[in-house]
Amino acid sequence: MGHKYGYARVSTTDQTPALQSDALTAFGCARIFTDTASGASTTRPALDELLAVVLPGDTVCVWRLDRLGRNLPHLIELVTDLKSRGVGFASVTEQIDTTTAGGELIFHIFGALASFERQLLRERTAAGLAAARERGKVGGRPAALTPAKKREATRMRNQGSTVGDIADVLGVSKRTLYRHFHQTARP
Repeated sequence: MGHKYGYARVSTTDQTPALQSDALTAFGCARIFTDTASGASTTRPALDELLAVVLPGDTVCVWRLDRLGRNLPHLIELVTDLKSRGVGFASVTEQIDTTTAGGELIFHIFGALASFERQLLRERTAAGLAAARERGKVGGRPAALTPAKKREATRMRNQGSTVGDIADVLGVSKRTLYRHFHQTARP
């Protein structure tokens, strides 16, 4: 039987992790890792440390699901990673424990919902891009070399300027210029 490790996260320095810590201790966690960061924050040193410590057979425990992941897909990704490493996951408030059959089923459902959410997002994005194209709008990043800059680059090149000098004057990368010159050199 492995160890239970707790993970607590408080959103601001005004909040105290005592509520989470007390619940995790009562749940049987031998050690609790605590981060003070917003939910959207990507830097969570205590979580990174916890993930480095856990071994197969251990269980990562949280007070509530929203303490671990930034959003549902991120939560699913973390729990899936734990599972692939042989580490269980439990949430005290939601009474979910992936080391049990019922808890495993709940996370399969969560995984299906996250996959469904990603598919809906892809479909909405594709529909939005198609509608924009029909209205004559082209998505993507604007071209670094406008037609005027292309003419100026060609003029400067014909006068003997180096690609580096042209790039500095026009505010574009040398790679962009090389691509332009290569395209205009084709027969």
